[in-house]
Amino acid sequence: MGSLGMGVGMTGKAILKKVGSWSYVEGASRQSLIALDSLNFFLADVRAGVGPFLATYLLADLHWNPAKIGVAMSIMGIASLLAETPCGALVDFIKGKRLLIVMAALLVGLSCTGITIFPNFYFLCTAQVLNGIAAAIFPPAIAAISLGIVSQQKFDLRTGRNEVFNHAGNVATALSAGVAGYVFGQQWIFYLVAIVAGASIISVLFIRKDEIDYLRARAAIPKTTPDRVTASSVRDIFTDRKIIAFALAVTLFHFANAAMLPLAGELLTRNHETFASINMMACIMAAQTVMVPVAFLSGKFGHRWGRKPVFLIGFAVLPIRGLLYTLSSHPSFIISVQLLDGIGAGIFGVLSVIVVADLTQGTGRYNLTLGAIATAQGIGASLSNLVSGYIVNAWGFNAGFLFLAIIAALAFIVYFLLVPETRRSPQVQSSKLSKIRKILAEAR
Repeated sequence: MGSLGMGVGMTGKAILKKVGSWSYVEGASRQSLIALDSLNFFLADVRAGVGPFLATYLLADLHWNPAKIGVAMSIMGIASLLAETPCGALVDFIKGKRLLIVMAALLVGLSCTGITIFPNFYFLCTAQVLNGIAAAIFPPAIAAISLGIVSQQKFDLRTGRNEVFNHAGNVATALSAGVAGYVFGQQWIFYLVAIVAGASIISVLFIRKDEIDYLRARAAIPKTTPDRVTASSVRDIFTDRKIIAFALAVTLFHFANAAMLPLAGELLTRNHETFASINMMACIMAAQTVMVPVAFLSGKFGHRWGRKPVFLIGFAVLPIRGLLYTLSSHPSFIISVQLLDGIGAGIFGVLSVIVVADLTQGTGRYNLTLGAIATAQGIGASLSNLVSGYIVNAWGFNAGFLFLAIIAALAFIVYFLLVPETRRSPQVQSSKLSKIRKILAEAR
């Protein structure tokens, strides 16, 4: 009894909740689950800051030259890339996951509002750095809260639901930003982000603090007392062959994926300049609309079939998409092909979070690993745009798309051959639960 660090009078149900990442939890309250839905919906806009609308504002309203705009646009991505792994470790370390989201959302809201008040180069660059750091906090914090309030067995379904609301939020905020910018002026896009950041803060505060299991939120198992974490060493995590193989696969995936939409946009602009912005918006909306049902189904089938068969579908779609782009440059065809992006990205957004949770179960390093994987993805995406740009400049768009399709096929092969199925069988989960019940019986 004393070795488990449990006080007298604690009920069996409370004990089960404290046992850690293998514990069985009947479920969080309806209030917390709805608040988590709302948080994912509103954060869809906050996570990206003002995104691509920033370039339009800087060009149309402030009349910046392309070089300054390029620097301002790239700073957030660089800051986020550098911050992702440290922020993942921070989310593991701090119990106040809600407070982290509140602070990050407040940071985004204030910085975006400040850009309209102090529209100078240095302030804007500083704001972009802060936005990049905040963007690195949101994904692991959301994943940690989700894992902390639902059982490990239900995490795949919860993650699918998170992504459904996230993509729905992306669609809603893209439309809202477009309308606000057109009706009230470009500055209102920044104010809209601040308003949505406030809604995100309200949403996260409605998630009940006492329903977030701190240990399960970082995939830890208590060794002595329920409040003490014995985590695996960082070296053990980053020398794990399964994690390395998964990191390689997702890096190649993002290397192949990141440049496809920008290249498709350039192709549309070159051949149909008059309707370039409309065609680009259609490409984005098409993918995001498809992502909503795909995200839901990914969590559902990942729970039933296992992670690997569903994830392989997402990997397989990407080389097909790259090849199809070479067949025609007609806007309707390009937009139709972009629907496949909704399938690939929809599956990836759900399954990548779940697979990392599977691979780090019991280590106490879930969010650190999630941040490191995000860093690897960012490196792959950065190289994608750089390398494909040179290839297109030298040999044309078809060569660029074929190159990306080959990298995508390599990503599929790596995942198929080197990454095993990570979903634990019901028998294993049942065995873990039986062991917990045995410990409880002995403790009594």
